Amino acid sequence: MLLKLIFRNAMRHRLRSALTVLGMAVAILSFGLLSTVIAAWYQGVESAAPDRLITRNAISLLFRMPMAYLPKIRAVPHVKAVSYAQWFAGIYIDEKNFFPQFAIDPRSYFRLYPEFVVPEKHMEEFLRERGSAVAGRKLANKYGWRLGDTITLRGTIFPGQWEFVLRGIYHGARPNVDESQFFFHWDYLNERNKKLNPRRVDEVGVFLVQVDDPKRAAEVAQAIDATFANSLAETLTETEKAFQLGFVSMTEAIVQAIRLVSIVVIVIILIVLANTMAMSARERTGEYAVLKTLGYNGGYLFALIAGESVLIAAAGGALGIALTFPAAALFGRALEQYFPVFAVSGQTVAAAGAAAIVVGALASVQPALLAMRVRIAEGLGGIG
Repeated sequence: MLLKLIFRNAMRHRLRSALTVLGMAVAILSFGLLSTVIAAWYQGVESAAPDRLITRNAISLLFRMPMAYLPKIRAVPHVKAVSYAQWFAGIYIDEKNFFPQFAIDPRSYFRLYPEFVVPEKHMEEFLRERGSAVAGRKLANKYGWRLGDTITLRGTIFPGQWEFVLRGIYHGARPNVDESQFFFHWDYLNERNKKLNPRRVDEVGVFLVQVDDPKRAAEVAQAIDATFANSLAETLTETEKAFQLGFVSMTEAIVQAIRLVSIVVIVIILIVLANTMAMSARERTGEYAVLKTLGYNGGYLFALIAGESVLIAAAGGALGIALTFPAAALFGRALEQYFPVFAVSGQTVAAAGAAAIVVGALASVQPALLAMRVRIAEGLGGIG
């Protein structure tokens, strides 16, 4: 009986209920998209491995380190594996075509990053040809690259025209792995630098260190930095997560602003739904008095109003969540250059659903309390 009354009350003013559901859907859709933006912003942080460290020049990432550091880092206790990479920053056709490009040591790099899955045949071709490259599946699809294509990048940090033959396309081992990166041989970069940029020979941007026990990460980081203390290129070693957080912290104000907007959106729809329920409660004062006359207590009235509010909020929330997925897909395609991984997570769906239910419950409190306090004589006096 209670559920039937809740449903009928919700459908009594269909236009009002429909508009409220639509408003709730728009609010939950906005909340879901904003939450997904924040999750995409922190994607690098969330995907960081606890056993990986990043060693860079203590001054800045713009300053490089000599390759001679490699055996010394490898000799530090509890270091399991070491690789290295150099940011390239080349331009593909037009400056707007930005994607991450790294000169790497293929064998050690992909062992250190098993989340980048390169088919065995592709890897064999990549290792065999020094002027070859491997690109992410998403990146290759975006530009229509196929295996064997020649890709030309115009160097910025390293001037000149650089040609690479695409020999491999990797995919992510997990859905949240970035598939928009471009890798090529560090040896190829170094050999050309011997002719074009002699001052930049045998240098790398970062060393990538894997420790045998994540609990010893801080100890290993300190040992590495102590090894190169007072040298011409002192180092700063930190966990991969801390390294990624360093980039996110540069835009922390933007992230906080997005969080604030998502909260404001929920508060606004809470006010709208509360007003809707207050209007409904005022219109049904006489009905509540009749229910009290028939012996229904205040708790029943509270459940009746709260149930209607939660039903409307849940319907709007379900619609908003359903719309979030196609909206996120469109948003992700439009901004894939900035958010290589843009997907609605289960956590976002759960948060949006919980927000809808909480809004529905809170919006019913004040109207329900008023209905519970209605005196039978006053309520019946308004009938007729």
